[in-house]
Amino acid sequence: MTGSTDSHSERRHFFAAAKLIAAITVASRVGGLVRDMLLSRFFGASGLTSFFWTAWSIPNFFRRLFGEGALSAAFVPVFSETLERNGRPAAAALLANVLALLALLLSVLCVLIEIGLLAAYLRDPEAQGAIILRFIAIVMPFMVTICLVALGSAALNCVGHFAYPAAAPILLNVVTIAMALVAWGLFDDPATQLTVLAWSMPLTGAVQAAGLIWVLRAHNLPYFPKLRPLQPGVKRILLSMAPMMIPLGILQINALVDKFVALLFSGAVGDGITLMGRTLARPLEAGAVTWMNYGERLYQFPMGVLAISLATAVFPLFSRYKARDDMANLRLSVNQAIRLAIFEGLPSGVWLMVLAGPLVALLFGGGDYGAEDVRQTAHVVWFYGLGMWAFCSQHIVLRAFYALDDRRTPLTVACSLVAVNFLLNLVLIWIPAVRHGAFGLSSSITQGLNMAILTLILRRRLGPGVLKDLLPSVVRTAIAAAVMALAVHGARVALTACGLGRPLWVVLGAVAAGVAAFAATSCLLRAPEVGELLGLRRSARGLPVQLKS
Repeated sequence: MTGSTDSHSERRHFFAAAKLIAAITVASRVGGLVRDMLLSRFFGASGLTSFFWTAWSIPNFFRRLFGEGALSAAFVPVFSETLERNGRPAAAALLANVLALLALLLSVLCVLIEIGLLAAYLRDPEAQGAIILRFIAIVMPFMVTICLVALGSAALNCVGHFAYPAAAPILLNVVTIAMALVAWGLFDDPATQLTVLAWSMPLTGAVQAAGLIWVLRAHNLPYFPKLRPLQPGVKRILLSMAPMMIPLGILQINALVDKFVALLFSGAVGDGITLMGRTLARPLEAGAVTWMNYGERLYQFPMGVLAISLATAVFPLFSRYKARDDMANLRLSVNQAIRLAIFEGLPSGVWLMVLAGPLVALLFGGGDYGAEDVRQTAHVVWFYGLGMWAFCSQHIVLRAFYALDDRRTPLTVACSLVAVNFLLNLVLIWIPAVRHGAFGLSSSITQGLNMAILTLILRRRLGPGVLKDLLPSVVRTAIAAAVMALAVHGARVALTACGLGRPLWVVLGAVAAGVAAFAATSCLLRAPEVGELLGLRRSARGLPVQLKS
């Protein structure tokens, strides 16, 4: 019985860690919203800001891909197995090796990119789009530091420390806000202001790396890269990373592709575009990338707070069960994590769709961000809300595959869906009712397909038990979300009729009504996920019961 008791205790620890990560991530995401509230009001939406946000998205792409994706997914199973079987000294040596290799590879890549950017800029420094090359050159070093921080954070998670990895993004918010105030207060030229703001990224990287070194030292883990002696697990990690990058980063890949497609087809780079010998007006306005950027911020808030915090906490648990060949507990944990992700993601998406307008007006409206910018951003948010359930749950499903050491299946599915997303973008941007909302709609469609296909395959791999009670759970969640939508809409109408139609009162009142309606309906339907999230119950429908040894 001792083995089952230990497994039960581990599950409690890791699912409790999800709450800690979520709490810190809430603080980080709130700080991020405060940052974006300032940036939208200071700099507005224009062709210049579209160039800036496209450049900003490149190192952020690597942050999400590595910090929340491929690097952690490849490193965690091997590090956990080494820690479990060979002890902390061997695991520490493995970490030092991977830090050294990663630092070397990324530094070389960064230098090559910088040389290419400089050559392109010097070729025609007065070109309309040349300033984006300057922005990219400034922010690229952040790619190196953030990936190293991501690796160290993954190691800290495996040894049970979750606080600093979850809190590190707060430093980006603080530094960016400080630099925005400097840029806005000291300079008048928009290009100069945004150039100063771009320097917040490499500065943040240095601060985050310094904090990580301090925490690694406190946990007796190496903070200095070391290539020798080379540990046997290094090759396995490197070979695992490449096929993981596309499937686990499909949402980030799609988002980056979306940015460049939007920029290419927007008025920021010119008035017309030639297709098949005909010159057509570009279908997107100059501020399209900026509208997309702030729209993405809103759907990423609940996804980061809820889904990624949950996935970050449970992935080491999945890996431990696989290392012990404990498939019964692996099935139970994957089942619970998927149900919780959908229970969180589905109502979050509905809430974003119903409250898109007031929410965007509250957070980003004002200053240089006018009423039309608010309306266009809300248009983007609505389409992203459609896919929130898939955005959240796919993080769990992918980590289940990686715990099973299966990278080929997600890779195959993801490659095909990247192409589907790209084609959908090219078609949907020409539809007047969609336009720049095409990028949210295409992402929602492709992620829904990704989730459905991989879940069915996972069922064959782990057995029917991995999806036990999933359909009833989804039905209950959908009913509760529908009731919540009615409550939110009703509160919005009632508040407006009472003269309380300002965005702040609408959002606060509608959120209160929606949360109460969703919670009450879920309790009436006896949804076990309520107890699981609150940590009030430990049963087969909550934290899995103790299994017989």
